[in-house]
Amino acid sequence: MSERRVIRLSPNDNVAVAVSKIEPGYELPGGAVAVGVVDPGHKVALVNIAKDDPVVKYGQVIGAASVAIAAGEHVHSHNLVFENGRLSAEATMRPLLPAASDIGRTFDGYRRADGRAATRNYVGVIASVNCSTTVCRAIADAANRELLPKFPGIDGFVPIVHDQGCGMSSTGDGMKYLHRTIAGYARHANFGGVLMVGLGCEVNQLTLYGQSGASDTKRHFNIQDAGGSRKAVERALGVLAEIATEVGKAKREPISISEIMVGLQCGGSDGFSGITANPALGAAVDLLAGVGATGILSETSEIYGAEHLLMSRAKSPDVAARLDDLIKWWESYTAMHGASLDNNPSPGNKRGGLTTILEKSLGAAAKGGQTPLNAVYGYSERVTERGFVFMDTPGYDPVSATGQVAGGANVIAFTTGRGSCFGCRPVPSLKLTSNSALYASMPEDMDLDCGVIATGGATIEEMGRTIFELIIATASGKKSKSEEFGYGDNEFVPWHLGAVL
Repeated sequence: MSERRVIRLSPNDNVAVAVSKIEPGYELPGGAVAVGVVDPGHKVALVNIAKDDPVVKYGQVIGAASVAIAAGEHVHSHNLVFENGRLSAEATMRPLLPAASDIGRTFDGYRRADGRAATRNYVGVIASVNCSTTVCRAIADAANRELLPKFPGIDGFVPIVHDQGCGMSSTGDGMKYLHRTIAGYARHANFGGVLMVGLGCEVNQLTLYGQSGASDTKRHFNIQDAGGSRKAVERALGVLAEIATEVGKAKREPISISEIMVGLQCGGSDGFSGITANPALGAAVDLLAGVGATGILSETSEIYGAEHLLMSRAKSPDVAARLDDLIKWWESYTAMHGASLDNNPSPGNKRGGLTTILEKSLGAAAKGGQTPLNAVYGYSERVTERGFVFMDTPGYDPVSATGQVAGGANVIAFTTGRGSCFGCRPVPSLKLTSNSALYASMPEDMDLDCGVIATGGATIEEMGRTIFELIIATASGKKSKSEEFGYGDNEFVPWHLGAVL
């Protein structure tokens, strides 16, 4: 059987996606012939498309033809423009169901004293303000060098540092988001204990975190009170030794897989992302939801144009209305800054074959599978609902993942077509490639090749099962590629809102 060269994603599509490079003269589905070179991941017209007529992919309008497009022509930015029209949505509601043997399964995790489930056993060193970041890094470096060898039950000491905390209003969304995000990390189950360090005179005072819900082993102090930077490091090592004595006693034990909470991410997307890795991750989310676990879809600016599909799956009108309100806020927010949500596809996205935000969003939304949308959360809010949920975040991956982790995600599943490298301590981050060439070129960064779907090596459902099993194994302690390399100390990036004063 000849190799599949193009994929038509829906019978209603008037374009197909090239799996491998198409040369002029190649016969397309339906009988049209390619009239030029079409690179992998890019679109080719299957029929004649008149000027201003819709271009349809995934069975959904992704834009309009800016000029007449002949059957067989390459379809991209030169002849396709953004059009904010949506076809009426009907929820398919045909999620991939778990097997009977999946019900009651467990992973090997850590059970915290308050009942929460952890996938890792770290100690955090958290900066309240940019001014204490250097000291926090020095503390974590010293602790990993001097203390960690004495406590083999601890995965490491992690610096959680950032560029905020002062030069900002003590009220408003900026401070609210920063405080909620730091508090979310302080209480995260993957931290058996944390030490918080401030400077002393900042807006984001340590006293604000007295009710953060962090572990009982939490400590905090200011550099100014400690007598300076070097003395702060010395003091911190004594405190961390006490914390590590308790945290190092934790042992993995069987915990229901219903307590796995996965943050769904995509970055460096390409034309394959929406047809391989993203729907495969969506199939894994269906399985997770079927056993009572949680999948968190985010990146609000990257589901723009596909929100109607998510709203049609909302479990209640209130949930749908909350998502609609977020979209309206984002439209106003970007307009206020002289931007447009259609500016979202990056140059790398476009080189990979994506043309408009609608096209990218339809592919991005596929990460959420087909299960009902049970809740919508604000940025870094604590996630309490099970099943498929949504959290408002920007599309910028580090900011988005930071919000998900603050909300409680204990695994990150990250699809990529261009090769995004991302780790997210204290949470393991799995990298799922949309094409096999990327997996072959970056094997030490990528955890799973979903590109085999495009060439017929696996179905979306089969790959979804593989991702599901990989998530369980990772939650049980299997290291991700990003963990093996050492990613995760620089990826804490809270959403920065408001004026810098």
